Amino acid sequence: MKKFGILILSLALITSLSAQDLGGLLKKAENTLSSSGGLSQEDIGNGLKEALDAGVGKAVDFLSGEDGYFKSPYKILIPEEAQQIIKKVKVVPGFENVEDELILRINRAAELAAIKAKPIFVSAIKQMTFSDATNILMGDKNAATKYLEKTTSNLLFDEFMPVIQTSLDEVNARDYWRSVVKTYNQIPFVKKMNPELDEYVTTKALDGMYSLIEKKEKDIRDNQAARTSDLLAKVFAKQD
Repeated sequence: MKKFGILILSLALITSLSAQDLGGLLKKAENTLSSSGGLSQEDIGNGLKEALDAGVGKAVDFLSGEDGYFKSPYKILIPEEAQQIIKKVKVVPGFENVEDELILRINRAAELAAIKAKPIFVSAIKQMTFSDATNILMGDKNAATKYLEKTTSNLLFDEFMPVIQTSLDEVNARDYWRSVVKTYNQIPFVKKMNPELDEYVTTKALDGMYSLIEKKEKDIRDNQAARTSDLLAKVFAKQD
């Protein structure tokens, strides 16, 4: 009889709640169940977005600066298939420093193009769902970078390509390389080569950018000193 009375009282309390009140209680319960250490889904989402904003911002600012690519581990080197061209052409008068000159020019082009990446990354970060954020936080050490790569690589390639082309032209890299390849193709008995650099430089520029973002992500995950706000410290403590 006592249990029956408790059941009647519970039903009365529930039916007295409005749909809005009940929805609010369920939402609070969901956040409580899905979090630990006082972390809500919103906290996790905002913390991941803050971390990605910081990592992307630093990566883009670094790579778009002078020597960002050229004097860094992300330096773009000559395509492997172009080495035979370099080897033969550098003995031709006027092309003695062809490799050094070309490497400088393609890296300058990548630095000029890098600034275009920031708004595309920011858009992808804003579209991140709570589910994405939770999976990233508790995922692999490079889960955030892989998320960005999956959601931005095609857009970035399409955005980078024309900028790379323009940037290569600004530093005369394409004309320079075409003259190198033209000279090479005039050598008897050699296999004719394609003189275009655009796609290669674009791909390598993006590879370097994702590599640097991955490094920034790992730093925030592994180094508590890199968590420069209370929210970052609170959120990433969950994955420690």
